[in-house]
Amino acid sequence: MASSQTSHDLIEGLRTSCNNLVRRMMRLPFGILHDISRVIGREATGRNSSYPEPLHQLEEFEINIPEEWYFLNVFERQYGESHPFFYASRFMEALKIAKNESKFVFVYLHSPDHPLTPSFCHETLCSELAVQFLDANFVSWGAVASRGEGLEMAMALRVTSFPFCAVVAPATGKSIAVLQKVEGPVSPEALVEILQRTLEEQGSAFRLSITAEEEVIRENRRLREEQDKAYLAALQKDKVFKIALQLLIRFPNGTKKEQKFTSTDTIRSIYKYIDSLEIPGVGSYQLISNFPRKVYGHEQLDMTLREAGLHPNAALFLELIS
Repeated sequence: MASSQTSHDLIEGLRTSCNNLVRRMMRLPFGILHDISRVIGREATGRNSSYPEPLHQLEEFEINIPEEWYFLNVFERQYGESHPFFYASRFMEALKIAKNESKFVFVYLHSPDHPLTPSFCHETLCSELAVQFLDANFVSWGAVASRGEGLEMAMALRVTSFPFCAVVAPATGKSIAVLQKVEGPVSPEALVEILQRTLEEQGSAFRLSITAEEEVIRENRRLREEQDKAYLAALQKDKVFKIALQLLIRFPNGTKKEQKFTSTDTIRSIYKYIDSLEIPGVGSYQLISNFPRKVYGHEQLDMTLREAGLHPNAALFLELIS
C-alpha cells in the first residue's frame, strides 16, 4: 500500500514539474525555446532513470505533454538527447522557419514499436555524422506517426514502411513539395549521401522557385500600390466633381430661394426641387439665366450643373410657359 502511494506521488510530482516547466518555456521568446527544446526530455529521462515506472504509468504521465513536445519526450526518454535538433513546433511553423532560412525540412516520423526503429535511431539518426549534417543543412521536424500531426503526415506522405524520413519544401499556398522519401533502415553514410544528393539536385530549383515567388509577390505588391494610387486619385477627382455649389432661384412673384447642389447633380434635380416646394401659381415653367440668356429646358434635363456652367454659384429665373 505504501509502495503504491509512493509511486502515485512520484507520478504526480513528475507531472507537476514537467507541466510547470512547459508553462515557463511557452512564455519565452522563440529564440530561447530554440536553445532549450531538449530540456523536457532531459528532465524526464533523468528522473525516470532513478525511478523506473511501469509502461502504463509512463503513458499516463505523457497525457499532459503538449503535442509539440510529445515526440521529443518519447524519443529522448529512449534514445537520449544526442540527436538532430528537432523543432518543437507545429509542422507549418517549421515549414515557415525553413522558408525564411531558405532550407528544406527534414521530416522524421517515429514509430516507437517498430522492430527496426531502435537500430535506426541509435546507429543512424543519432550518429554524429547525421546530426552534424542535418543541423547544418536542414530544419528538422519529428512526430510520432500514430497520433496528431504525425498521423496526418504519415497519411499525406503515404508511408508504407518504417523507419521513415522525408525531405519536403514549401510550395504554393499551404501545400508542400515532397523532394525525397527514405523508407526502411539505412546507414548514416547512406542517409547523408541521399540528403546531399537531394540538396544538389533540388537546391537550385528550390532557390529559383523562391526567387520567382518573391518576384510574384513584389509584382503583386506593385500592382496593389498602383491600384491604391488610382483609387485615391479617383476619390480625389470624385470629390472635386462633387463639390457643392450655391444656386439662387428667383420666382415670378419675386420670391427667392437658395439651395445647395453638387456639381454632379443634373438640371432635372433643380426641377424636382422646385416642384417639391409646391409654390402657388407655378404651373408649366422653364429655367433661364441672364447675361447671356440661356434656357435650361427639357433638352438639358440630364446635363450636370458643372456641364451647364452653373459652378460654383449661379442665379436662375423661373419663367412661366403659357
